Amino acid sequence: MTQLKDIIQHQAALHACRLCPSMAPPVITCAPIKSKILLIGQAPGVKEPELGRPFAWTAGKTLFKWFASIGIEEPQFRQQVYMTAVCRCFPGKNPKGGDRVPDAEEIANCSRWLNAELTLQQPELVLLVGKLAILQYMPVNKLTEVIGKRFRMTLNNVAVDVIPLPHPSGASTWHRMSPGKELLLDALALIKQHSQWQALLKDHL
Repeated sequence: MTQLKDIIQHQAALHACRLCPSMAPPVITCAPIKSKILLIGQAPGVKEPELGRPFAWTAGKTLFKWFASIGIEEPQFRQQVYMTAVCRCFPGKNPKGGDRVPDAEEIANCSRWLNAELTLQQPELVLLVGKLAILQYMPVNKLTEVIGKRFRMTLNNVAVDVIPLPHPSGASTWHRMSPGKELLLDALALIKQHSQWQALLKDHL
C-alpha cells in the first residue's frame, strides 16, 4: 500500500527532472497527498512557477468556482485532491499568442511521472481538464463528444471513472456559450454524484 513517504519520494524525483530542454523549470506539483480523486490538467502557465502550485492564476479561479458550485471550496480541494498534469514545467510562450503546446516528446517524457502517480494514488475518479489532457486517454475531435459524460476506463492498469472537463482558460469561450455551458453543468453534476466527491462533501461538514 502506498504511504505518504512514497509520494514525497516521487515528487522529489519529479522536481529534479530536466529531460525537456525547451521546458522552463521549476517543476510544478501539488502538495504530497494521498487521494482517491486525481485531476489531470495540461501544463503550468506563466504564473504557476512564481506561485508554486497548479492552477494558481486566472484559469484556476474559474476552475475552483466550478468546484465551489458543487460544494468544495479551493482550500479543501487542494488539501484532498491530487492535482497533476500532462506536463509539469511551463512550456513557454507561443510566438503567435498564448502558451506553447508541449510536443510529443515532452509529453512522452512527462508521462512516466503521470503513470507513476496513477499507480501510487490508485484513484477511483479522474478529472481530465482541457483537450490536451483528454486526448492522452481518448480520441476526440470536438469537446461536445465527451464533456457531460462519464467513462469507465483503465489507465495504467488502474480501473477508474473518468469525467472530462473543458479548460477554464479566460481565452476560451467554449464553457461560457451553448452548448458548452450546459455540457459543463452536466459534467459537474456527474462529479457531484460520484461516491468519492460525496466523501469529500461529508468531510467538509
